[in-house]
Amino acid sequence: MSRIGRKPIPVPQGVKVAVDGAAVRVEGPKGKLSHSLPSGISVKAEPAVVTVSRSSDERSARALHGLTRSLIANMVHGVKDGFERKLEIVGIGYRCQLQGKNLQLALGYSHPVIFPLPDGIQAEVEKQVSITLRGADKALLGQTAALIRGLRKPDPYKGKGIKYADEYIRRKVGKKAGAK
Repeated sequence: MSRIGRKPIPVPQGVKVAVDGAAVRVEGPKGKLSHSLPSGISVKAEPAVVTVSRSSDERSARALHGLTRSLIANMVHGVKDGFERKLEIVGIGYRCQLQGKNLQLALGYSHPVIFPLPDGIQAEVEKQVSITLRGADKALLGQTAALIRGLRKPDPYKGKGIKYADEYIRRKVGKKAGAK
């Protein structure tokens, strides 16, 4: 049995989990999320706990057992407390500002980059060089942070670009003048 898949998911106060057919819906103070279940995986929702089980011991069912449990646990945590991802902008003249539902980034290009935030993701900009993204959907939050980072990845020579707050950039040594 999957060790992760066997663990029951505790449902905190104020969160509702509903299973209808092959879909799981989770509602809480931070929003509503849903997930469609793969074949061979079933979910049983009780008022205080959710359990995930599989129908067979096939390799694909075993692989999806723990994954489905983790996804549902992330949904429960997301609608209760939410997730957060921090980005830092490093470089002279590199900055960001929030314009409604869009991020306007100056990243050394000849034009400002406008990044529209998807529904369910909120952004907060501190001191024009620090972006905090918040949302209930962990996958959407991570994808949005990766897309923003991809606009100007950190340079290994000078360290300029957009990086995660907890990311360490390994610096490379550049060419030396007059070296043979």
